[in-house]
Amino acid sequence: MDKEIVFDNTTNELQLLEFLVGDEFFGINIAKVSEIIRFTELTPVPSSPDAIEGVFTHRDKLVTVIDLHVVLNLPINKEEYGNGLFVVCDFEQISVAFHVSTVLGIQKLTWSTIEKPPSVSKDSQDSITTGMAKFEDKIIMILDFEKIICDLSFSMEFEPDDIESIEIPNTIDFSRHIVIAEDSPFLCKVLIDALKNVGFKNIHSFYNGLEAWDYVKARKGSSARIKQEVAAVISDIEMPQMDGHTLTKLIKEDKELKSIPVFLFSSLIHENIRGRGDSAGVDGQFARSQLTDLITTLNEHLSK
Repeated sequence: MDKEIVFDNTTNELQLLEFLVGDEFFGINIAKVSEIIRFTELTPVPSSPDAIEGVFTHRDKLVTVIDLHVVLNLPINKEEYGNGLFVVCDFEQISVAFHVSTVLGIQKLTWSTIEKPPSVSKDSQDSITTGMAKFEDKIIMILDFEKIICDLSFSMEFEPDDIESIEIPNTIDFSRHIVIAEDSPFLCKVLIDALKNVGFKNIHSFYNGLEAWDYVKARKGSSARIKQEVAAVISDIEMPQMDGHTLTKLIKEDKELKSIPVFLFSSLIHENIRGRGDSAGVDGQFARSQLTDLITTLNEHLSK
């Protein structure tokens, strides 16, 4: 699968793999998908949650299968779809297959067409939906796959044990403001908690890159104000309305804002995507398991 075409930081576009769970429409950024395979026999995992259907070996990797029918409490129509399909994804060192009813195809769209679901808010940490794409005859819901994985007790190390052991430079002003752009309430809370544990007091979180951009550009006009109120931006890559690459590009192309350090924090960090971030001018790119490295690099930038 060619993932090089998935992102274009000049057009804010993505490709969404559309699939059914029961009779409901869902989607996943195709950049997260390694392949789609037919249902195969599984080895059960003793004492695992009901949603963990079992494991199988594929291309010399042990793949854990999560049944989205169980997660979403939706039935599979076996008469129409048989046993369904596996959408295989690699989340850093973890290979996971999501059991779906069937795959419908790929939808090419822009992040600006994806909206915030009514159930998602800053206070809603339990939602597993991060966005929805509206079409004339249907709505495709985009799931928070990282949260689904973590809720099932996978070791993705979003909250490393050594956050509190990070060496803090004595030159950092913790009253300076940090901006977060993250559409997953779960991951946003992880970031906020980590920053607070280090000592940062003023953290502003936004559901997408557009909201973060509106906040940052509103601080233009005073270099001192910008330096204090936007000390750094930490952004996801895939978000409704505006993705992290576009957000980075807008900041770095602005004469007043370009000195603001921007860091990408995403499960999509791999070689092709790193090139997109570099061309946008990002100051650092970190996978989800590199939260400690992200905080350490942030401290280094702010201590200068």
